[in-house]
Amino acid sequence: MTTNDWRARAGATFVCEKNPVHGARGMVVTNHPLASAAGAEMLAAGGNAIDAAIAAFFMLSVVEPMMVGILGGGLAHIRLADGTHTVIDGQSTAPLATGPTIYTRDPKAPAGTMETIGRKNAIGPTSVAAPGNLAGWCEALARFGTFPLADVMEPAIRHASRGFRVTQYLCECVADSAADMVHDAEIAALYLPGGAPIAPGARLVTGAYADTLRSIAEEGPGLLYGGALGRIYAAHMAQSGGYLAMADLTGYRTVTREALRGTYRGFEIVGPPPPSSGPLHIIQMLNILEDFDVGALGFATAPTLHLLAEVLKIAFADRAAAVGDPEFVHVPVAKLVSKSYAAERRARIDRGRAQSWSAGVAADESAHTTHLTVADAMGNVVASTQTINSLFGARYIVPGTGMIPNNYMFVFDPRPGRASSVQPGKRVTSSMAPVIVLRDGKPAYALGLPGGLRIFPSVMQALSNLIDHGMKLQEAVEAPRVWTQGYALEVEASVPGNVVQALRDMGHEVATVGNVAGGMCAIQFHDDGGMTGAACWRADGTPIGLGGGYARKGVRFRPEAGR
Repeated sequence: MTTNDWRARAGATFVCEKNPVHGARGMVVTNHPLASAAGAEMLAAGGNAIDAAIAAFFMLSVVEPMMVGILGGGLAHIRLADGTHTVIDGQSTAPLATGPTIYTRDPKAPAGTMETIGRKNAIGPTSVAAPGNLAGWCEALARFGTFPLADVMEPAIRHASRGFRVTQYLCECVADSAADMVHDAEIAALYLPGGAPIAPGARLVTGAYADTLRSIAEEGPGLLYGGALGRIYAAHMAQSGGYLAMADLTGYRTVTREALRGTYRGFEIVGPPPPSSGPLHIIQMLNILEDFDVGALGFATAPTLHLLAEVLKIAFADRAAAVGDPEFVHVPVAKLVSKSYAAERRARIDRGRAQSWSAGVAADESAHTTHLTVADAMGNVVASTQTINSLFGARYIVPGTGMIPNNYMFVFDPRPGRASSVQPGKRVTSSMAPVIVLRDGKPAYALGLPGGLRIFPSVMQALSNLIDHGMKLQEAVEAPRVWTQGYALEVEASVPGNVVQALRDMGHEVATVGNVAGGMCAIQFHDDGGMTGAACWRADGTPIGLGGGYARKGVRFRPEAGR
């Protein structure tokens, strides 16, 4: 299907706001230009995609501090040049001092939210889970990278020390979080100078964080997981009423998991398994859609958006009932990804009317995250999503360190007896979906994005844009999105009014929003070995491609004769 074909059938059209980038020797796509540059620097120096990804993440912890940091958690999906896939689960875990009754859900909380009395699970030390990012990043580098830790951290230390220019996006995130940040002197001094959000274009220097990064570069991750930095962190928690203790740091371990796989119209979808719910439900939803001619129905038409809404509601009903840390609950993975189960659910869809859905299986999070997608010329690919959960995490700085803790306890269900209820040592259930898509066993696409519960629905829609509607990569990541988990159907504002009205006529409660989820970072792989990188308008995303190459063997410089 050509680009003209999808536009001819579309219920909504749009103009891309960014341009894709092409490269033959490597591609780095992150949600900040300096992070993409840090990754590209590693590739240019002869490093591989893993070196580039970890350099980019340390840089993101400096320039995108509202989204990610070393005290957060996340998932790395790595495909090596030999075709093997490895998932490093560096997700946060509930402190050992917690339990299913430590929080009380606020009876006034909106439907579908996890707010608790006193916001104890949302801000401050009582919202903090054990950090996994630093452990996960360092493990990925040690196992699959080629550069020393100090080398990949150097760009982040450089920019934390000398400063960088604040973007409008960062400024708006500060404004959104200011009411909480103002109560902590250290975070307010950086991001609320004079009591107002730091202005776009201002230079932000984070010297204390630079010092912390230098110490980690010298001593390694053990500095946090049992060393001097960990002792400072644990002492702060003990003094401020947090649940995290030294035992949580010394006992933290990443988990290496086998990737989950599914198929859709000749493509293979590969991504992390539970406790990540993302790829699980992407495969489930695509299985349901596979029997519909989505391309013929048209992009962003009422019939297509109605189908998307119904499969989203099905997925979220099953997610709430049965998806959690597989060490604590039985997750019926085989059933959820089976074609037969998809057929059962598909048969109940009313093509003309919205309906409520209950779970079809049983068991025995935040919109503020970051994602990167990186590939090198050797065939290594990294799709990785990392976070401190909410904007600016727990919304304070560990005194004297520059580190912003996560508020990952907000992801757990504060009610006992649920698949994602709080239990000591339990990993959070996330919607992260760092996906690599294969065609005939070779990478075709790699993509992911931030956005909490809106992550995997957005990845699913991007894949449908590419496979069903034949969009170009830039179009697929920037296209209007929809989202629902069973309540209001969120529709981005570029979907026209007549389509919105048609959805309402079908029984959907439609809410028009500025954006669904965050900035998608994607790479397309071409048969000639080239790559295309694309990032969307929903963040400061920037693709940087490496082209050119080294001199031809045997070339010699010969000065002009006669001089």
